[in-house]
Amino acid sequence: MAKKRYAHVGLGGRARMYLEAIAGEYSDHAEMVGICDLNPGRLDLYNDELAEAGHPKVPAFTSDKFDDMIAETKPDVVIVTTGPDATHSDYIVRAMELGCDVITEKPMTTDEVKCRQILKTRAATGRNVQVAFNYRYSPHRAVVKELIMEGRIGEVYSIDFTWPLDNDHGADYFRRWHRNRENSGSLLVHKATHHFDLINWWIDDYPEEVFAHGSRRYYRPETADELGLVNRTERCHTCPESANCPHFLDMAGSEGLKKLYLDHEHHDGYFRDRCVFSPDIDIWDTMSLSVRYSRGALMNYTIMAYAPWEGYYLSFTGSKGRLEHNSSQFGYVSGRDDEHGKVHDEGTTIVLQPHFKPVAEWESFEPPPAEGGHGGGDPILLADIFDPDPPADPFKRKASQKDGAYSILIGVAAYHSIDSGKPVKIADLIGDAPLE
Repeated sequence: MAKKRYAHVGLGGRARMYLEAIAGEYSDHAEMVGICDLNPGRLDLYNDELAEAGHPKVPAFTSDKFDDMIAETKPDVVIVTTGPDATHSDYIVRAMELGCDVITEKPMTTDEVKCRQILKTRAATGRNVQVAFNYRYSPHRAVVKELIMEGRIGEVYSIDFTWPLDNDHGADYFRRWHRNRENSGSLLVHKATHHFDLINWWIDDYPEEVFAHGSRRYYRPETADELGLVNRTERCHTCPESANCPHFLDMAGSEGLKKLYLDHEHHDGYFRDRCVFSPDIDIWDTMSLSVRYSRGALMNYTIMAYAPWEGYYLSFTGSKGRLEHNSSQFGYVSGRDDEHGKVHDEGTTIVLQPHFKPVAEWESFEPPPAEGGHGGGDPILLADIFDPDPPADPFKRKASQKDGAYSILIGVAAYHSIDSGKPVKIADLIGDAPLE
């Protein structure tokens, strides 16, 4: 069987997962044939890492030569992991127009106009789009999916979902390009699309209407003033307050961040360590949503980006009972190689509470063992992508452009609602774009 040919555009931290899979476990079935990035330093770095992993170096193209890459290397599939997120749609659409299928990191894109363009191009070309929602693949989340599929709590009526990001991981979104809504769609799209997709998948339903509030309370200049950081500069690397700032990011002292970003910033001027208290930030750090689903379920969702710990509180209440699923962990900063650059799982619980049963008859479910990133989801996702004969999946975890659209459109509707002070209907954002 001929190997499937992959080209990769966007070679930041998230790209490494795909490099390692293609050069390693799935090298009998997959090969990288071309790479593309706006930063020539990272092109060289990626090719060096391919070679270190035993994969031949491949033709490298700067971002303005994307069409040339497709023409010269003739990939079957293009992997899109570009930053900012707002650029995803450019490559998704063009790859399909040039005859390729697409695997894209979440979010699929950042606004309704680009979303409709993806949906229409997909329908016109007949190409496939898969969104890499690794959270779906975590073994403990499959337990939640199975319990709801089995009808153990009946029809779902109400969902309460709170996700604190800790003040290490959460702060990281305010250092990078994510800090501006035109790049990321805010955390309501960049980060929360993970969470919205989980709910859509767990209850097998799609959202109809969203109402939201948002504010920035912590990551602003006033907080830095209260901390006495009066001599701060726009980036950590040269900041005289580095010894005093609780959010100092030492890129020079981190081999991963230095190799991937600091050593190559002269090529593109991208600073990975900008001040989290900058007045240039225009996204929110505190957000709350009310979402109505097509079968009538209501969700209350809250996310904040400055908590002492990270994880989530989640409950589904239905016609036959309640399912509570909580998970706590300390987060990470992508690319760091110190102890703060790792996820520390502090515990996951899943408890089924049937109606009219005493507490003694509630059922607790032990989360299955899991290894790998994102709660064990990454290795299973990679198998789903690269294994030519993956096992049957009763949980239907492979996510299409339709799933990608509904996940981001909750966040898009939310930021439009914050702007207008009014509820927003998802159908108005989809317009006449075909979802199937």
